[in-house]
Parts: sequence; structure tokens; C-alpha cells
Amino acid sequence: MTNLEELAQKARTLSPEDRARLAEELLESRHEGRDPEVEAAWEAEVRCRIAQIESGNAKLVPAEEVFAEIRQLPK
Repeated sequence: MTNLEELAQKARTLSPEDRARLAEELLESRHEGRDPEVEAAWEAEVRCRIAQIESGNAKLVPAEEVFAEIRQLPK
């Protein structure tokens, strides 16, 4: 059994709240050491997209439609 498998097995014994907290901390740790300029650019892009959605200027497509289109693409 690998270290990752052992950790996953141990994590499953935690309470749901502790598992959620662990998952959040692990996801947050992925951002450590990232380029601040890149992060700032992504934050600006997210703000721009939110503004487009809130103003009604964005064309929103339901996920079901997107996935259906993807399934129709040649492989």
C-alpha cells in the first residue's frame, strides 16, 4: 500500500466535518508558491466574468447542453 493509499484510508475514518476541513486545506495548499501576477490576472478575469453574468451580457449555456455537445464530437 502506498503512502497516498494509507493517508486516504486514514482520512476516511475522520468525521465528515474533519474530512471537509482536510479537503479544503489540501486544495488551498495547491496555491502555495504560485506567481502573484498570474493569480491577480485570474482574479481580474473572474471578476470580469461575474460582472458580465450579473449585467446579462454573458451567454450562459446549461452544463447538460455543453456535455451533450462534447459527446457528439468525433473521437
